[in-house]
Amino acid sequence: MEVLLDGEALRAAVEDLGVAGPLLIVGLMVLAIVMSPIPSAPIALAAGAAYGHIWGTVYVATGAELGALIAFAIARMAGYDAVQSWLGKRFQSGILARFMGSQNALMATVFASRLLPFLSFDMMSYAAGLTPLAAWRFALATLLGIVPASFLLAHFGGELASANLGRASMAVLFLGAITLIPLAGKLIWDRFRSPRR
Repeated sequence: MEVLLDGEALRAAVEDLGVAGPLLIVGLMVLAIVMSPIPSAPIALAAGAAYGHIWGTVYVATGAELGALIAFAIARMAGYDAVQSWLGKRFQSGILARFMGSQNALMATVFASRLLPFLSFDMMSYAAGLTPLAAWRFALATLLGIVPASFLLAHFGGELASANLGRASMAVLFLGAITLIPLAGKLIWDRFRSPRR
């Protein structure tokens, strides 16, 4: 577990594995999604440091997508029928029914959740499995949403490995700006929506 939290040790372990390294990255990402307490950021940073921006992104996104699909399938098989029977008639009428019945709305929600770093990727995968969202729509929304974050983390890992502090600092600032954009948008939206006194 300590190796998973230490990006440098993880990068060294991945590089020592040679061709099995990418399989380790994909497997660890799957494990990090399915078993929620395992952090995925050190894995993504190590992938970027070991394999560069492009291949690091490919391995991280592949693992995250597979992990999300497994979490979705677990929730769908284990809890979907229970949720439907629990909601019963309440599900068949009202705003909740219209939202839950709209494949486009559910797909947009999954996509947006993948872009917001403060929402739990793992929990959203499990929660989506409890909705009537089609599996292929979930897979597409997840893939489209995780590619930007996967690239940023892999890029950041690659910059840290290059030992170029100027470029690494720019990557940190850019990652921070991307994280703050949704929060700034929400604050601006709330400000314009609030009634003027």
